[in-house]
Order: sequence, then structure tokens, then C-alpha cells
Amino acid sequence: MNIWDQEKYVEAWNFASQIHSAQQLPGSSIPYINHLGLVAMEAAAAVANGGIDHPDILVLCALLHDSIEDTSATYKDIQMRFGHEVADGVLSLTKNFELPSKSAQMQDSVSRIRRQPKEVWMVKLCDRITNLQPPPRHWDKEKAAAYQAEAQFILEQLGGASSFLAQRLSNKIDNYHQYL
Repeated sequence: MNIWDQEKYVEAWNFASQIHSAQQLPGSSIPYINHLGLVAMEAAAAVANGGIDHPDILVLCALLHDSIEDTSATYKDIQMRFGHEVADGVLSLTKNFELPSKSAQMQDSVSRIRRQPKEVWMVKLCDRITNLQPPPRHWDKEKAAAYQAEAQFILEQLGGASSFLAQRLSNKIDNYHQYL
């Protein structure tokens, strides 16, 4: 089995822990690193399932996917520590907040992700699998339905990267109906 470099994983985990240290999951007291760990766990499960050509890209991007979007870390910071392939992947997973709507941001992000190796596509699948938990209490059914529809769009656009993760996401989408 092709496995990721454990030393790079530790370096990325420590880097992510440091840059996200002041953050908590929205609406909770849970440290944000919990989310990153869950996304990395989904990535590790995909690696264990087999057929991953570049497991380092998958696992490192899973740990770092919110670095540019949610912290002061830059593309250059990530490139210098983890290489251009990981930095390119993280950048493609970063929303462009200059675009006028969430829909436009998602379309743009998916378009950029699709130009990356399939392992970056898989990070987006892992992220959405992890995020399809019970919605925050302040969301109404309309917002939850929009989030579910967005998940379906991600599945349709990126699911070809991994049948294992596509099935996991499909199951999460189906299960999400209970919140609508």
C-alpha cells in the first residue's frame, strides 16, 4: 500500500495546530483542529481503501485545506514548508471571497480544484463528508437544504476522484434529509 510520509504529516499537523490554535468550530467550544483531524481521518481511510497515487498530497492538503482561507498563513508559507503541489492544492481549496456570492465562490473553487490532481478533489469530498453533521441551531431548513444541494454539486463534480469517498458523501447527503 502506498502510504503518506509520517514526518510530513506530523509537520503539517503541528503547523495546522499552531495557525488554527485560537479558532473554535462555529457555535461551539470545540477547537478547530478537530475538524482538520476529521478531514484527515477521511483522507487516511481513502488511502487505506487503495488506489491513491499521491497520498502525501491528499493527507497534507486535508490537514492544511483551511490554512489560507481561515488564518494568516499564505501560499508562500505553505509552499516553503510543504512544496508547490501541496500549496497549489490548498490554494485551489480556498474560497475567493472577492466573488459576489457563495454560489459563485463554490463554482470557482470547484473549477480550480478540477485542475488539480485527483487527491485534491478528494480533500473537498472529505471536507464535505465531515461537514455534513447536524447543522448549526441557527440555520433554518432553507439554509440546510441549500447546504445539502451544494454537497450534491460537489459530489457530481468531484466524485469521480474516488468511488469510496463518493459513496461516503452520497450516504451523508441522503442522511442529511433528517435535518430538512
